[in-house]
Amino acid sequence: MKIVSVIARYLLGLMFTVFGLNGFLNFIHQPPPSNPLAIQFFVAISASHFAAFFFAAQLIGGLLLLSGFFVPLALTVLAAELYNILAFHVTLSPGIAPALVACVLWVLVFLQYRNSFNGVLAAKPVVQA
Repeated sequence: MKIVSVIARYLLGLMFTVFGLNGFLNFIHQPPPSNPLAIQFFVAISASHFAAFFFAAQLIGGLLLLSGFFVPLALTVLAAELYNILAFHVTLSPGIAPALVACVLWVLVFLQYRNSFNGVLAAKPVVQA
C-alpha cells in the first residue's frame, strides 16, 4: 500500500503542479466551455484575479506533494481545490472523469497520512488546559 500511495502522491503532485503552472503560463490550450454560465464564471474569476489564488494553491500543493514535505498540509489545501473542481464539473461543465481520477489519487495519499489528521477528524478533540 505504501508504494501505491507514493506513486499516487507523485501523480497527484505532478497533476496539480502542471495545471497550476498552466494557469499562469497557459501552455495547455483548452477550448471555451459550451455552457454560457461556465463562460461567465471564467470571466468573473479571471477579471477578479481569483483564478491567480486558485492556481497558486494548486501549484504550491502540487510542489509540496512532489517534495514530500508538509504532505498533510498539501492534502488539506488540495481537498478544497478538488471540491471546487468537482462542484464546477457537476454543475457547469460535463466531463468529470479527470476530477474523479484526482479524487481517487487524493484518497490513496490520504490513507497513507491519515494519522496526521486524527485531531482534525475527532468528534470531541482533546483540549489542553
